Amino acid sequence: MASQTKMDTRIFSRLLKFTKPYRGKLIFAFLCALTLALLSPMRPLLIVYILNKYVLETQNGSQFALWLLLVFGMLIVEAFLQFSATYFSNLLAQSVIRDIRVKVFSHITTFRMRYFDKTPVGNLVTRVVSDIEAISEVFSSGLIDIISDLLMLVVIIVVMFIINWQLTALALIPALVLIYATRVFARAMRKSFQQESIQVNRLNTFVQERITGMNIVQLYGREEVEYDSFVEINKDHRQAHINAVWAFSIFFPVVEFLSSFSTAFLILWGAYVFTGPVDPEKNVFLDIFAFSMWISMMYRPIRQLADKFNILQRGVVRAERVFQIIDTEEHVQESGTVDDCDFQQALRFQNVSFAYTEDQPVLKNINLTIEPGKTVAFVGATGAGKTSIVNLLGRFYEYQSGEIFIGDHELRTIKMDYLRKNIAIVLQDIFLFSDTVHNNITLGNPDITREQVIEAAKAVGADYFIQLLPGGYDYQVGERGGVLSVGQRQLLAFIRAYVYNPHILILDEATSSVDNESEEMIQAATAKLTKGRTSIVIAHRLSTIQQADTIVVLDKGEIKEMGSHDELLQLNGHYKRLFTMQFARS
Repeated sequence: MASQTKMDTRIFSRLLKFTKPYRGKLIFAFLCALTLALLSPMRPLLIVYILNKYVLETQNGSQFALWLLLVFGMLIVEAFLQFSATYFSNLLAQSVIRDIRVKVFSHITTFRMRYFDKTPVGNLVTRVVSDIEAISEVFSSGLIDIISDLLMLVVIIVVMFIINWQLTALALIPALVLIYATRVFARAMRKSFQQESIQVNRLNTFVQERITGMNIVQLYGREEVEYDSFVEINKDHRQAHINAVWAFSIFFPVVEFLSSFSTAFLILWGAYVFTGPVDPEKNVFLDIFAFSMWISMMYRPIRQLADKFNILQRGVVRAERVFQIIDTEEHVQESGTVDDCDFQQALRFQNVSFAYTEDQPVLKNINLTIEPGKTVAFVGATGAGKTSIVNLLGRFYEYQSGEIFIGDHELRTIKMDYLRKNIAIVLQDIFLFSDTVHNNITLGNPDITREQVIEAAKAVGADYFIQLLPGGYDYQVGERGGVLSVGQRQLLAFIRAYVYNPHILILDEATSSVDNESEEMIQAATAKLTKGRTSIVIAHRLSTIQQADTIVVLDKGEIKEMGSHDELLQLNGHYKRLFTMQFARS
């Protein structure tokens, strides 16, 4: 329990550091809450004074009216303080979670691909959206309110002791039981919040994956199976929330019950006093009246404290999961210092070996030189290591041994941003954002004009189909470009690569999923795009790479053969077998 409290304190301390740029808002909201906590308990004291002085003693109507106006003025001030504390605490909360969300998203964008291979997208979405939203309540409804409620409790109890310590002691007896109940409640709530967070993450991940892969679900008739799985996950999600509701349902009646006991003790004390000797200098009725108001005011913050404490607990639990993302060191280490490398030089692989998982090498001792301006094609069976070479060039993954050079500069000595600006990759599975054609081509780069985009589209032969779209270059392509055909998405990817004018072009299975007509257009675009550039082409269709300057045959991560199309056919080896098998099937 002590270690858990220590961890909670550490997490909460980290959260507070995000308030530093907004210290003014925090201090102002705290001062408003502080003043409100000091002012509110004084109201019963003032009302008792007015009743005693101007009703029971003097019956002075004019003074009574003036004092009532004062009470009314206090209520207005309290309302203003409540508004200010609420507004600025929420303003603080939104500012803090904006900064945390930006920090988390910025951190995620630096992660290497290996992290995304093993982490569900729904998991990350939950962290960036739901978990951070729960953290906001720590500042908007938790921290400042807890401090205010605690201070109000202290002020009320001090005032009550000053007025009548015996009566205060009687009123506080049930509160001792409440302290123990609150500790039990807090432990139960933390456990339920942890389960709630797990189930929210599980539900988000399941829904995201099934909606993304809905075509597979429907194609293989998995609707009922996935529906049953969803029902079970949703049931667990519901149960996690019910556990929290169950704890609330028990705790708040306990608070009300103990509050009633305090009131009962007050009534018993009043009954005892009225049956015994009464001090004429002291109006016992007014004491009972004031104490009944204070007891109500005392237990209200206790109820709120429990609620706010739960908000704090939920926020800390969610913050712990968010900080796990921030503390994750899965990004590619920036080791480069070179930002003026000449990419019009040879690209060399020297004894390069790579494995996604330890002891399972995907590439083994790759030695290869690609001359500037030449086109090199990689062929081989699935899993031979073709795409892995692409991943290493863009530093999406790090090779375990060997070196890759661009001219005289080792790849890892080149600044990552500079390296990637000079490399363009057209993948088999084109990803388009839910945005316009223009923005999917420029990727939001303001330096690329509409004229440059149109010129690039005409160069690769895609302008005609874009002009036929409603809105042309301002046409919304939908999520992942779903309203476009596969061939159209590929052409947009070619335009994107062309307009960025890379020195090194990589085409990874760029024509494997398109029809013959689209393939012809893409082949023409490929010829235009690769002209004068160092180009790496990965293809299953051997007909698309016969004009390559060099064809490299990979098998189980090793280079088996290398040469032109005609040279490899004459070798009568791996390439000849692949070529014969493919054209025999066609």
